[in-house]
Amino acid sequence: MNSNDRNDQPSAGETVRVPLGERSYEIEIGSGALARVGEVARRVFGPKAARLAIISNPVVDRHYGESVSRALRRTGFKTVKYLIGDGERAKSVRTAEKVWDFLIENRIERREGIVALGGGVVGDLAGFVAATYQRGIPFLQIPTTLLAQIDSSVGGKTAVNSPRGKNLIGSFHQPVGVVIDPIVLRTLPAREFGAGMYEALKYGIIRDRQLADFIAANLAAIKRLDDQPLTHLIARCCQIKADVVAADEREGGLRRILNYGHTVGHALEAVTSYRRLKHGEAVGYGMICAARLATGLGILTAAEAETIREQTEMIGRRPAIGDLDAAEVIAAMAHDKKVAHGRLPFILPTTIGNVVVRDDLPPTLIRTTIRQLIRQY
Repeated sequence: MNSNDRNDQPSAGETVRVPLGERSYEIEIGSGALARVGEVARRVFGPKAARLAIISNPVVDRHYGESVSRALRRTGFKTVKYLIGDGERAKSVRTAEKVWDFLIENRIERREGIVALGGGVVGDLAGFVAATYQRGIPFLQIPTTLLAQIDSSVGGKTAVNSPRGKNLIGSFHQPVGVVIDPIVLRTLPAREFGAGMYEALKYGIIRDRQLADFIAANLAAIKRLDDQPLTHLIARCCQIKADVVAADEREGGLRRILNYGHTVGHALEAVTSYRRLKHGEAVGYGMICAARLATGLGILTAAEAETIREQTEMIGRRPAIGDLDAAEVIAAMAHDKKVAHGRLPFILPTTIGNVVVRDDLPPTLIRTTIRQLIRQY
């Protein structure tokens, strides 16, 4: 099916609620949802909010900036816009300072807010700014990448990167709402879409074997952006994320399982200066590595580890990592924000659909497994 064959009429869509008491919000998912963003914004920001600051990047703004601004104006908002750079390097304190200055210059008030229009970098940066500007202002997420739609836009984790590691400077600050329109994925490069699919598979491995099997069985249709399987995929991932966040908002226990594949993944991103690997690609490597660590501990069968590898490989090729120094990757893991009392927890599968948190891995097993991963890829 090509883009001309698709039905652009708004679909009924799905709504996923994130139940967090007074911080509860809804994730609205459906083709055509972008056209309704004005009504959503008026509902979540309230009748007295007069202005909204749209934070985006030039690529996303070129595709969707004017339509979002127009939708917001239709419901009585005045808008100002700030565009940040693309990629993880833009997710920095320096960028945050520029956005703070922009909000101050435009006199954005506490009862007004921010609209984050973009992928995970935009959402994380805009959320961090919203959490810290005037001690916290509301923000609405409009994620435009698959990775952001199924993961980073939901749950309230906001952050900027440090040269020493990813997301080391941040805050928990829940959005007031999330608007997800699968149609925007048509302008997403194939590599970016693939990066999101690794995170989608992550949800299946940690929580829902049926989801992992659904991805494997429907991967071609999902990659074609067929509305029904794609909307189902996004909604199911968001529901899993919402359930986990509702049970453990600040990552004190259960929420740590969402970091499956991220311990090694973040280290791979750091040692390549956030330039070689997309976040989801790094997580893909991390998921394979974690499965092999679990097999080394005797808590996952070799057959299940191989299935995880096969399902990960189905999604697509990733940039090679064979030239990396295993010692540097291991050193980067030591800066992971999850380190507690000098021990680094790993999220390890016991079967597809269930994981455990372990911080007692033998250093020799970690070193050997990472060396093998690098040699293979």
